[in-house]
Amino acid sequence: MVRLAGSITIARPPEAVFDVVADERNEPLYNPAMTSVEKLTGGPVGVGTRWRATMMARGRPTDMELEVTEFSRPTRLGTVTRMTTATVTGALTLTPARGGTVMSWDWSLRLRGPMRLLGPLFARAGRRQEERIWASLKRLLESEGNRRPAGR
Repeated sequence: MVRLAGSITIARPPEAVFDVVADERNEPLYNPAMTSVEKLTGGPVGVGTRWRATMMARGRPTDMELEVTEFSRPTRLGTVTRMTTATVTGALTLTPARGGTVMSWDWSLRLRGPMRLLGPLFARAGRRQEERIWASLKRLLESEGNRRPAGR
């Protein structure tokens, strides 16, 4: 099992940050590796909402299915992501802070099959990837005149 955890401060209120990250259709705005996202369930985003997404990983498309497992707006968003090579479970926690929000992530990555042997490599690469993704979200949310995300 690989654990990926960290935090970032974003100069926006927790509600604004939560609404963007809770709707997976926004992720391509701040994660250039995500090439497509489709909502599989009807209704508003909440526990049980499922998404199908494709990301480019090592130059190849990787399909995944994501499910919202915890939805406590604006403080906590739990998910499970299933791929052929791994399952990722965990949550984003949003805490009000002076001038914005501290967003923390805590993911457990369970690799399957021969991929288990690559755990330490995935840990290093995954930590860097998470830091890049969330730094990009911070830039998006803090920029003037940013594109309006799909948040519902």
